[in-house]
Amino acid sequence: MNTRLICKNPTAYHNYEIEDKLEAGIVLSGTEIKSIRQGKVNLKDTYATIKHGELYVVGMHISPYEHGNIFNKDPLRDRKLLLQKREINKLIGLTKQKGYSLVPITLYFKGSLVKLELGIGRGKKLFDKRQELAKKDAQKQIAQHFKEKNM
Repeated sequence: MNTRLICKNPTAYHNYEIEDKLEAGIVLSGTEIKSIRQGKVNLKDTYATIKHGELYVVGMHISPYEHGNIFNKDPLRDRKLLLQKREINKLIGLTKQKGYSLVPITLYFKGSLVKLELGIGRGKKLFDKRQELAKKDAQKQIAQHFKEKNM
């Protein structure tokens, strides 16, 4: 099945150490789908939470559809995610452990359906972020050095 990326969460891998990923469906209204097709969605500062045995994504901003009317929904409303009951029970067990969070990573079309990739990860400490940035910087300098040498 063909997939088409809609948007990514820019801070997911920076703020969290993602250990596992899973795919979830998302419940949307018609005008929200039209707005998503135009690319007017933002995953920054989003997270997933479990309420009453159901999974919800909180903080995902979908701009109102311009040609919509009374059917437009609140851009920041909580949206229900679709997972099987055993997967939700597994997530309940993981999130009760210390430091685990559910982080939306990417939003994409899979065929005609909108899917959300969730990551299960631990929050990074400040020194972890600094080490990662230093490692990326060192790799960049090495690549640049080899590029200059080959010219």
